[in-house]
Amino acid sequence: MSEILEQIMKEKTSADHLMYVSMKYTKTCDVMINLLKRWKIMMDYSFDGILEKAKKQKMKGIPKKLPTAPKLKIDLVKEVFVDIPEIMDAVREYEMFKLIDVLKNTKAGEFRKGVCLTVIYKGEEVRVDLDKLKEYTAILETFITYTKQFLREK
Repeated sequence: MSEILEQIMKEKTSADHLMYVSMKYTKTCDVMINLLKRWKIMMDYSFDGILEKAKKQKMKGIPKKLPTAPKLKIDLVKEVFVDIPEIMDAVREYEMFKLIDVLKNTKAGEFRKGVCLTVIYKGEEVRVDLDKLKEYTAILETFITYTKQFLREK
């Protein structure tokens, strides 16, 4: 479990650098996209870790062989951890993050405080600006705190 935790923390450190250093100085939509991708990778490791731990603990709903396909993993996480808001909030955001490369987007206000990446997700316009990134950060901090605690349990 400690290797997975190390990978999660390494990705989190990279994401934090993008959020608090790169975004501060560049304020571009490309940095936003890279940040969302980095969060997605961090969450992939987290989901792998919590599913492995859930399997070891023989939690209800976990099959003997864990799925390898990303969609099936997320479906399993949604099924097994449905009552845990820290995980379900993160899964909601993850589903958009994983599509960030293929979603139709427009960039506005680059190199300024009002930088905004607008994406069309599930037929709706989602505005990703600095405030939205702070919301995502809060959700992911809660998720990572829960994940670390869950992975460290005996």
